[in-house]
Amino acid sequence: MNILILGNAEDAHAVHLHNALTQAGATVAYFDTRLFPTQLKISWQPDTQVGSLTLSGGNKLHFQDINSVFWRQISGVYIPTLKDANQQKVAFHDSMSLLRSLMQACPAYWVNSWQAYQFHKEKPLQLSKAKQLGVTIPATLISNNSEQIIEFAQYHKRLIFKPVYGGAHTQFVTESHLEPQRLALALNLAPVTIQEYIPGTNIRSYVVGESVYSAEIRSNSLDFREDAQAELMPIELPASVRQQCLAIAKAFMLEWTAIDWRLKPTGEYVFLEANPSPMFLHFEQKTGFPITQRLVSLLMVD
Repeated sequence: MNILILGNAEDAHAVHLHNALTQAGATVAYFDTRLFPTQLKISWQPDTQVGSLTLSGGNKLHFQDINSVFWRQISGVYIPTLKDANQQKVAFHDSMSLLRSLMQACPAYWVNSWQAYQFHKEKPLQLSKAKQLGVTIPATLISNNSEQIIEFAQYHKRLIFKPVYGGAHTQFVTESHLEPQRLALALNLAPVTIQEYIPGTNIRSYVVGESVYSAEIRSNSLDFREDAQAELMPIELPASVRQQCLAIAKAFMLEWTAIDWRLKPTGEYVFLEANPSPMFLHFEQKTGFPITQRLVSLLMVD
């Protein structure tokens, strides 16, 4: 059984899963996109649907011989610096086009797929899809219109803000953030996501296939990712919320994911986001949940 890990040996999660899959009897290799096109070789014939991937060590795999691919991280491609900027641009786009084609044409079982990865990047759509499923989400405004943001702020006692795309921690909105000149300057550069602050505690639910593992994250920080001392307490989700986890994963095209919730003092679960490539080692170590074992089982389905 041939399994690829999209990532490299510099990532602890990729290495951990590589070792676990190898111990389970799979033939595992890293698919490090930074090595394409200088070391990795990709070929594909659209008329016959025949394709192959030659790894940096010379190991050649036909697309149909790759059983599954674990999406840990994609690092783009590496084009050596060229004197001609236009040639550099053409080389980059040509390489990315073939790489993207491989990720959609290779019939392997992807955990997760290119489509799921692309959907995750559109976080406003992710929230909208969750709402359509009947899942509770925070009152949210994504905008670069200062008037609408100030009006939205008047209807909510406490607000948080974060990037639309992600990549930075959540912060509280203060009066200084809403100062018209400062706000207009910031919004001329990029839109922002503004949400009502949801009082309560953080819950993270890992969905692996049909399995759901959840824990309460006890932290005094607004964004628990900033808190190295955060405590993890395993919990059993209400049956309805567990079903929502599975519905979210399916609707978002995710074979596995980590879903972040906010649990209100009233007992209501509020959806925040679903990550297509979450870190899981710390969570697994602290809770004892068999996430690695379930991922190995998922990837080794023939």
